Amino acid sequence: MKAGKAVLLLAGGFAAARVLRRRKREAPPGSEETGEILRGSRVARALDPFSHLEIGAPVPPPLPEGRVVTVPGRGEMFVRTAGDGPGTPVLLLHGWMASADLNWYRLYDELSGERPLIACDHRGHGRGIRSPHRFTLEACADDAAALMEVLEVERAIVVGYSMGGPIATLLAARHPEKAAGLVLAATALEWHESLSERARWRLMGLLSVMLRWQAGRLLLAHIMGDAGEVSEVILEHRSWLEGEFRRSDPTDLAEAGRALSRYDGRPQVAMVTCPVAVVITTSDTLVAPRKQRALADACGAAVFEFDGDHDSAIVHSEGFAKVTQEAIRSVADRSP
Repeated sequence: MKAGKAVLLLAGGFAAARVLRRRKREAPPGSEETGEILRGSRVARALDPFSHLEIGAPVPPPLPEGRVVTVPGRGEMFVRTAGDGPGTPVLLLHGWMASADLNWYRLYDELSGERPLIACDHRGHGRGIRSPHRFTLEACADDAAALMEVLEVERAIVVGYSMGGPIATLLAARHPEKAAGLVLAATALEWHESLSERARWRLMGLLSVMLRWQAGRLLLAHIMGDAGEVSEVILEHRSWLEGEFRRSDPTDLAEAGRALSRYDGRPQVAMVTCPVAVVITTSDTLVAPRKQRALADACGAAVFEFDGDHDSAIVHSEGFAKVTQEAIRSVADRSP
């Protein structure tokens, strides 16, 4: 989820209200060379802590091949594939408010060396399925299993990050023949233990409104944390990341948050028969490490620790890729 925070911060952060009061009317900033005008209201521009940085075209970093796949009975899914190693394929399931690219773009190369890699966008996220039905984690799990059928992938090691953890667990419980193993990273067994957690999830309706409004996204980013925490590796691709974030449907993002708030993984974990590894982000400020350890205990999982926060997949990609590879290998070694 902190990946969501980081992406929100790409669009800006916080400036004091007095900046708004004394700002004079002026033409929207743009490029002197092309005459292009930047998107956003005066309020949004005033809230942008990175207004001093040049904003270029939304050119993506190098990415694996991507394509839209029609999944019978479900819809069109966007998928990226990489690598041609001999090992069991790895299916990457991203977190809340992200997309496959937002979550994994700095890890694609590092994770694709030993075995084929598959990454998809969940419904309502990125280029994912736009359904008339309410978002559910179960539907996302069934989407992924159906995608594997279309791609003729019999079994995969399923790697779930944050919200991808519950989706991966549901996939293994509902489609056990598809899961050769699970790697659950920066995620939890349940998301509603404390009063503050329950209160936070009840604000999902407000979240959907704020995400539709650029200045609202900036204010939300300020509420979620200090803009100074945003890494240069994120700002490097600011325009592309912001555009990628806007692909998601705000209503689906809010419903996904509500679905997480109701998730209790204990019944699903009891149904999982494949080997499991849990990667614990030990400095995580969004998913408490104790909750991650509770998940590992419930799964009887092999535990791998990484000293990072919830944005480790982006900000500390090299080290996080290494520990994730170790977790994947441990699951592959125990898979029948």
